[in-house]
Amino acid sequence: MGRNTRKRRTPLATKIVAGAAALAVGGGGLVWANFYASAHEDHGGHNRTRSAGAQVATIDCPDVGQKIRDVPDRARGEVDGELATMDSQITNAYQRLATTRRAQAGDSQFVQNSILGPLKDRRKAIIDRIQLEINRAGGKADDNLDELAGCQGRPADQQNGGGQDDGQNGDGQNGDGQNGDGQNQDDNGNGVAGPVADDFVDINDVQPNSRNSRNGLAANGDGGSTGTFATDCGVNENNLFNSDNLIAAPGVDNGAHHTHDYVGNQDNDAFSSDEDLANADTSCQNQGDKSTYYWPVLRLQDGTQEFDANDQGGGAEGNIGKILKPAQAELKFVGSQQGDVVAMPKFLRIITGDAKSFTNGDANANTSWSCSGFEDRQVTDKYPLCPEGSQVLRTTNFQSCWDGQNIDSANHRDHMAFVQEDGSCPEGFQAIPQLQVRLAYDIPTPTVENGQVQNPYAVDSFPEQLHKPITDHNDFINVMDEDLMNEVVDCINRGEDCQ
Repeated sequence: MGRNTRKRRTPLATKIVAGAAALAVGGGGLVWANFYASAHEDHGGHNRTRSAGAQVATIDCPDVGQKIRDVPDRARGEVDGELATMDSQITNAYQRLATTRRAQAGDSQFVQNSILGPLKDRRKAIIDRIQLEINRAGGKADDNLDELAGCQGRPADQQNGGGQDDGQNGDGQNGDGQNGDGQNQDDNGNGVAGPVADDFVDINDVQPNSRNSRNGLAANGDGGSTGTFATDCGVNENNLFNSDNLIAAPGVDNGAHHTHDYVGNQDNDAFSSDEDLANADTSCQNQGDKSTYYWPVLRLQDGTQEFDANDQGGGAEGNIGKILKPAQAELKFVGSQQGDVVAMPKFLRIITGDAKSFTNGDANANTSWSCSGFEDRQVTDKYPLCPEGSQVLRTTNFQSCWDGQNIDSANHRDHMAFVQEDGSCPEGFQAIPQLQVRLAYDIPTPTVENGQVQNPYAVDSFPEQLHKPITDHNDFINVMDEDLMNEVVDCINRGEDCQ
């Protein structure tokens, strides 16, 4: 399997990651560590495993990008580039965490002194540049951003509490999760940090109607605008993959640090302009829909050497195994419970979910995992174990309230909002067609025995996010022509089902 690529520019800031990553790879690949020492318990009606120790498993850094608000348009490119460099710094630090376990065993302060301390200094320098760039462009940078420089070492089973302590919790000492070879006992035999047994749940053990996500409510219902519009854009038959993120990290090669599936627009990478998108081919049957729809790939960790096995965003950053394309990708736009919807502006950008939910917490999480035939049972923080003949489902309901002015915002979120409990939009926002994405996969069910998972599947993720299911996310850029968008709106507002 290959990928479509185009000649890329590589900004100087993005080259930082390459040298450190290359040093970490060797002898069959990068050694990643979870440091789970599993103990069995019964929780919430189904069996789970948890960590028996408190070993440092990953690096938890405050998400600076989520805290930035007032960024003048002419500074956004520079700020996005600085934030992407900060992500690369975390990746490098996590790689160092995962490849220095022997040193950590001999020095209880190794993690703090050799990894977290230097990382804080580098992040502080980036934050200072971000503040300077914002102020130079006529904005007013938050003087408190410096407080976000410090990161902490985090045990794999610790829930994010929102606080930071400059890395003092977790001193880098190894516990029961390490064997004599310096590798983790619970890495599924492939050296990759996650998923682990605790990341899976038998769908039969999930209570119906118990999904605990605050986000992702379906916008439409019995009232308001009840129509639907479906667009068929295939399942990435053209093998369009890359590890960029045009929305969050424009102009940055490998800005996502994980690989995406793309359907719809066929000219989508970090360097695609709006003009490029408008002039591109599309995989959608309706050629008026040149929108780009993309999500992190799912992989089966079965030892397959994919096209990106040695690449950044792929195997060099812990995303290994066979890429699984959806058997079906259903893309549908629906209406509002409270009334008519209005047209989306062209080039509107929406990110839903949070690729860093494992360390950020679940405030922006918008994950829904289930199995066909069990769709009243949805989970946000587990991968489902489906019975034979049942497909794994990923479902995403996007934000459907727009501020009426902006196609993007400084943190790529503030221009959009989810509907409220009654289906209405928050004050100052108006309803647009809600994109709903339903992906169905044919995946052999992993086996979980004695706290170990065999042949797991997992979503691609930033390395330090450990392939947690709660980090699933989805991205959309509207590139429908004006006639088609008007057709979508009219169909939904008339209460018809169209395609």
